[in-house]
Amino acid sequence: MPGLLRGVARTAVVAGTATAVSNRVSRRQAGRWAEQDAQQAPPQQAYESQPVYQTPPPAAAPGDDMSSKIAQLKDLGELKSQGVLTEAEFEAQKARLLAS
Repeated sequence: MPGLLRGVARTAVVAGTATAVSNRVSRRQAGRWAEQDAQQAPPQQAYESQPVYQTPPPAAAPGDDMSSKIAQLKDLGELKSQGVLTEAEFEAQKARLLAS
């Protein structure tokens, strides 16, 4: 009986040691792969939200042309300050508005 108990104990020690070593090797290998992936992958870029477009205001009467353009420029400025329009979009819209 002592020989059987000694054999079971030895098997348990060997199996426990093998499991511990295997787990450590797996963790180290996973860490190495993660480092390689981080070095090879391009940096993540934040996704910009889709621009929100508003419908243009209705056409104004001929006498209100200048005040209408001023109001539209103010609206464009507000959209830019809110971050809805980028600087380039703002300039393009402003040029289109002033050209009309």
